[in-house]
Amino acid sequence: MSLNNLRRQIDSTDKQIVDLLNKRARIIVDIGAKKSKAGTSVYCPEREREVLHKIAENNRGPLSPGALETIYREIMSSSLSLEKKLTVAFLGPEATFTHQAALKRFGSQVSFVSCASIADVFNEVEKDAADYGVVPIENSIEGAVNHTLDMFVDSDLKICAQVILDISHNMLSNSSLRSIKTVYSKAEVFGQCRIWLQKNLPGVDYVEVSSTTKAAQIVSRRKGSGCIASGLAAKMYGLGVIARSIEDSPHNRTRFFVIGKTDTAPTEHDKTSLLFSIKDKVGALHEMLMPFKKYKVNLNKIESRPSKRRAWDYYFFVDLEGHLLSPRVHKALAELEHKCKFLKILGSYPVGE
Repeated sequence: MSLNNLRRQIDSTDKQIVDLLNKRARIIVDIGAKKSKAGTSVYCPEREREVLHKIAENNRGPLSPGALETIYREIMSSSLSLEKKLTVAFLGPEATFTHQAALKRFGSQVSFVSCASIADVFNEVEKDAADYGVVPIENSIEGAVNHTLDMFVDSDLKICAQVILDISHNMLSNSSLRSIKTVYSKAEVFGQCRIWLQKNLPGVDYVEVSSTTKAAQIVSRRKGSGCIASGLAAKMYGLGVIARSIEDSPHNRTRFFVIGKTDTAPTEHDKTSLLFSIKDKVGALHEMLMPFKKYKVNLNKIESRPSKRRAWDYYFFVDLEGHLLSPRVHKALAELEHKCKFLKILGSYPVGE
């Protein structure tokens, strides 16, 4: 078949795709009207996970599952904007990993608000200036983000979804590698790229700044300098990528929470996050964990934090497998509530990654 005939087939297929996408969009508008009448949230993480799962099941190639998910992420983002113009707050500035996590979860068709601190993200959602917020909760190398944990103690916001982002660091500059005399980035990032820096840029000056995006902003204006930042920052500030994936560990991942005011319905694969405080007595923590063993609820994580209200008083943050509404989880938490001083369910949400 000639090239022109193949191109005509592409044109015909594109027309069908556009017609089907608009048919889908009209259905979405009707769904949005029903949600508005019922007063329910337009963003449903559980339904999103179901759609993506069905798409993966129906895929016969040659498109990869990742490529289809990226395409459908934008389709669903456009669908959300048809139902309601969503606003999502994130820990900024733009091009940070939290911004990338927000884009990964919501696509590009929603409105994004950059916030200077994790507390600001919570405040934007609490005062309804944003529908949802995206905040980091833990890194596979650095551990928990304590400020996020602390915010959950007093906030009434719920965890609606999670996002797992592979963290890849790049050396960016408009100068050659040999010309770089100063490197800018966050303190934690320098620590995650120590081996590469010692091998390729020994003796240069390292300057710590507030974010990888700030580093890219500085380097875009200074010759003989480089920064460690994301590929998105390179595009945003017109920088060349001198070296990709310079992190010491190939398993560097960060987990983010989507926070909002609505509960998420159960799926087949959920997590529940909670926090509790215990009575000051011998064996108290062991006693708190017994209901989970009794009802065979698997714990994925337990983290302690000082309460900041009283010396030597601690909160424990727990991630467990299952949804709050599942019988085993519900029974375990009901029993836990009778044993501890304070219990707060932060939310149940699809594992999704």
